[in-house]
Amino acid sequence: MFIFRQICKDNPFKGHYLGTRFKKEITMRKRFEQNLALGQTPISDVYIPENCKDAEVALLKALQKIFTTPEYNQKIFNILDKHISKGKKRTGRRGMDLWHIFILSQLRLCLNVDYDRLHYLANNDTLLRQIMGIPTGFGVTPKEFGYQTIYDNVNLLNDEMVKEFNEVIVQMGHKVFKKKETAPLHLKTDSFVVLSNVHFPTDYNLLWDSGRKCLDVMKFLIRKNQAIKGWRKLKDWTRRLKSQMRDLGKSCSGGGKNKQDRVLASAKIYIETARILSKKIKTQLETIPITDEEILGKLISLEYFHEMLNKHIELVDRRLIQGETIPHQEKLFSIFETYTQWITKGKTNPGVELGKNVMITTDQYHLIIDYRVLESETDSQAVISLGDSILLKYKLIHIWSFDKGFFSTLNKDLLGLFVPHLIMPKKGKLSGLEKEKESEKMFKKYRMKHSAVESNINELEDKGLDRCPDRGYMHFKRYVGLGVCAYNLHRIGKELIKQHKAEIQELREAA
Repeated sequence: MFIFRQICKDNPFKGHYLGTRFKKEITMRKRFEQNLALGQTPISDVYIPENCKDAEVALLKALQKIFTTPEYNQKIFNILDKHISKGKKRTGRRGMDLWHIFILSQLRLCLNVDYDRLHYLANNDTLLRQIMGIPTGFGVTPKEFGYQTIYDNVNLLNDEMVKEFNEVIVQMGHKVFKKKETAPLHLKTDSFVVLSNVHFPTDYNLLWDSGRKCLDVMKFLIRKNQAIKGWRKLKDWTRRLKSQMRDLGKSCSGGGKNKQDRVLASAKIYIETARILSKKIKTQLETIPITDEEILGKLISLEYFHEMLNKHIELVDRRLIQGETIPHQEKLFSIFETYTQWITKGKTNPGVELGKNVMITTDQYHLIIDYRVLESETDSQAVISLGDSILLKYKLIHIWSFDKGFFSTLNKDLLGLFVPHLIMPKKGKLSGLEKEKESEKMFKKYRMKHSAVESNINELEDKGLDRCPDRGYMHFKRYVGLGVCAYNLHRIGKELIKQHKAEIQELREAA
């Protein structure tokens, strides 16, 4: 590719992430310092209204427990220090405290809010600001967080950090829920689809997306460099391409006589226009000078979208004009979120889901002890690696249930060596021995209880894991992890409130 060859030959921005403006890191981050002011309450003494059933109240109760328990406090701050503060200078301007980053990242998913709402809550929710340790008393100059500050700092978290957070949160949850330290776990595993933020894909509307983005980048480059000529009709290119895409869509979705002829005619006009645009962009790519990082980043974007344009010109041509059936592995379902998969789970509504499969494992306390975003493997193919991971962390597993989608003889035989009661129904016809085994009282009881995991999935979706609004695969994985952490903290907070109410009731009865 021309741009990359040019970069390799003489790259003035070596060592930088191409296309991104970098500033020298001079931020001094602190874990958290609460300098008590007049009228300010220490975090440990903040009163949380236990009669309120709002999700935020339960979350703040759990966060207060983390902050006031040295064991969990130290672990959480060590994770944040290791990933965010490591290697950074302890001088310079004051950055957002690590405690504030942790709280806001959990609040966003627990309440399933966008950054605008999070910005409002961080600056105006009194109870939240008390748990964040921000002075709220009369006569105190209020501390304000900027929208971009919140956005940038929450985005410092990554998938690895969030997995470590969840391990600490689950440890705390087991201390809260378990009456005995040695109580064995009863596990349930299931999977569901987290949708990526994409429109329904067809090859011709992905061709339009590619052409549209090429023209958007060219518009930016022309504005930056007035020497670029030949794009006087840039708006007309956008109008023509969109109009021809819509004509082709109507021909494909409509009926009537001579439908095939109308589709063929529309496709030929559309492809011809796209090919002329592709040729024009290819010629232009070789002539634009690289003057700074921003131009370099835009040229790399242009080259990517040009490649996508050519790919979808070929796919539309092969499918609609040559009459080929395109193999599934050659298809792309978004030019932006390229990790998106076409998933069919045999449901009637929806029949198709566009996103990634996420596998969760819950225990009898409804805490999610493990989660993973599946790459290209099916449910049954992921069982062995899941078993290795969980059996290394938790030695006492009494019961583990799955549905039929996870069954394979190898999975059942291997997990059966370590789990006393493995509930994994077989697909297809059962032999006499298998029918007898699945008719046992214990098997039937826990097979029926397995459906409880569906309510956990529904609660996760309510916490934002129905559709991921974040861009990029790494941010997708982090978003899933934060949703799981927020779910677990909410569960723990509700239990802490319940236990505190029970203690108060006992004291009243004793008095």
